[in-house]
Amino acid sequence: MGSRKCGGCLSGLLIPLALWSIIVNILLYFPNGQTSYASSNKLTNYVWYFEGICFSGVMMLIVAAVLLVLENDNNCKCCQSENCSKKYMTLLSMIFSSLGIAFSGYCLVISALGLVQGPYCRTLDGWEYAFEGTAGRFLTDSSIWIQCLEPAHVVEWNIILFSILIALSGLQVIVCLIRVVTQLSKILCGNYSVIIQPGII
Repeated sequence: MGSRKCGGCLSGLLIPLALWSIIVNILLYFPNGQTSYASSNKLTNYVWYFEGICFSGVMMLIVAAVLLVLENDNNCKCCQSENCSKKYMTLLSMIFSSLGIAFSGYCLVISALGLVQGPYCRTLDGWEYAFEGTAGRFLTDSSIWIQCLEPAHVVEWNIILFSILIALSGLQVIVCLIRVVTQLSKILCGNYSVIIQPGII
């Protein structure tokens, strides 16, 4: 019962993380609250991968909802044997938790790439990725951020929001990984038999 309640808490934690991922990703489209850059496609290309809106957001909401349903004891009725039903619920939980790792992992990787690449901004040479060749070194050297003339403060905007996305998706990966390990331990450590006995179904 305790592990089931813990699993439900972990699944519930995915919901606010997903909602915040959606909000943060949306903010990336509007540097300093301005909509003109999104409409003229003057944003870093990684925001168009919808990592926070779709993968770490909507898809993780679906995963969280399914996991919460699977945690409900009343849903363990997929076959005649309660032991058999729990086995299938555990396998389904592992599958959806693994999908959660994939979705949030995608967001984590894309956000990290967007952070290292730097913003698409207007410099003295025109619109370009001013820090693309620095391999992320610009992140620790704020003195060169003034190369980006427009949008104003776009470097700070990108660094903060991409870092938040990395943190949110990283937490999602950890939560889903804990769930996979927990469900796998139930099978391997014999909380209930994973072998369907003849004549039960």
